[in-house]
Amino acid sequence: MSKFDEIEPLDYIVTGKQKLRLKEHPTHIAEFYEDKSGYKDSLNKMRKEINDLQRMMYAHGRYSLLLIFQAMDAAGKDGTIRAVMSGVNPHGVMIHAFTRPSTEELAHDFLWRTTLRLPNRGHIGIFNRSYYEEVLVARVHPAILEKQNLPNELIDNPKKLWSGRFESICDFEKHMERNGTRVVKFFLHLGYEEQRKRFLERIDKPHKNWKFEDGDIRERRHWEQFQDAYEETINSTATPQAPWYVVPADDKKNMRLIVARILLEQLRSLDMHYPHVSDERREELKRDRKLLEND
Repeated sequence: MSKFDEIEPLDYIVTGKQKLRLKEHPTHIAEFYEDKSGYKDSLNKMRKEINDLQRMMYAHGRYSLLLIFQAMDAAGKDGTIRAVMSGVNPHGVMIHAFTRPSTEELAHDFLWRTTLRLPNRGHIGIFNRSYYEEVLVARVHPAILEKQNLPNELIDNPKKLWSGRFESICDFEKHMERNGTRVVKFFLHLGYEEQRKRFLERIDKPHKNWKFEDGDIRERRHWEQFQDAYEETINSTATPQAPWYVVPADDKKNMRLIVARILLEQLRSLDMHYPHVSDERREELKRDRKLLEND
């Protein structure tokens, strides 16, 4: 048995049945790989099965899967998405990274811009950041709300605003589940010290300079506020149908193996099959084959 077989998705799941205490969740755990070669072998095995199941999902055409990635800066969202999905047929994958909302997006409700990007049936959709930014970044930086042209009764009553958004998110995710879209949410749980090391690496290595902005330092000063916001958000929106997975992120290789294993288990759990071919259709195919042989 490979070490990655020891990965148990239930060790990281949050379904809302018990209160999450983020500080009680480690950011680093024992490795699920022996060395770099073992890591690559384990990841490749899972990617192959993920690709096979995604092809079946595409042919079956009745389900879609939405993966949401949220994390503090430098946690490794981009690298994880790239590592886990590499080798999966891009025709069946839809990836979108959400940045600051446009003027048009601000003129709509906070779920509008992400709704437009939901995956088609048969596809895996990936959100790098998502509608959750509106209860995380907007929570830590409430000045953002001034640009959203919300009614005064909401601006003047933050408790009602945030509880209302949590309720809207839960309803939205229930709606997706009822219509064949499985929602799986990842919080890549990075440690404070590990973030500092990664920021320093981005400064010290010229090929990584583009990843670092002065604003990263300013956001780091709000670390505790963000941790509190994540904790409340996860507790308020975790359900058995749309769970959160809190994945230790200090070791990138370990994190990618865990994410890949969770994705694989989610795909395995879907009741999918290739389209049934009737006896009549099989006879048609036999006739077509003879035509091609004699062509």
